[in-house]
Amino acid sequence: MQLTLFSDYSLRMLMYLGMRRGEVVPIVEIAESFGVSRHYMLKVMNELVQLGYIEAVRGRGGGVRLLKRPTDVRLGKLIRRTEPDRGVLDCVDDTDVDCPIVSACRLRKVFSEAQREFYRVLDDYTLADLIDRPNKLVRLLGTRSAASA
Repeated sequence: MQLTLFSDYSLRMLMYLGMRRGEVVPIVEIAESFGVSRHYMLKVMNELVQLGYIEAVRGRGGGVRLLKRPTDVRLGKLIRRTEPDRGVLDCVDDTDVDCPIVSACRLRKVFSEAQREFYRVLDDYTLADLIDRPNKLVRLLGTRSAASA
């Protein structure tokens, strides 16, 4: 299963904010750290605000901050919420399938099982698991973690 760039950037933004533990971080700082356009990161920000993962802070010194503890951000739940409603194959989750062999096709069952396992594994991990050793990430992104501030 291939994730969309939107989910990838959502994870990156949450990792960045998770390392900064409640600090307000300018969106342009996050975008520049990952080499992503500010405009696209604003779209990601808006969605993550709507989903309740982050808070947008307006005004001078504004930016975004993580609302949840990293241990409370389950990767499976996040990916389910940021990915479009589609399966590995169009026929996996769709009941209105226009495939002529759908009634006899075993591939649908195999990919449905694989998709369930994919999310089951993601459900075992949290944002905290991704940032539990921030030193190398901090060096690569040119930022600092809250612990080193």
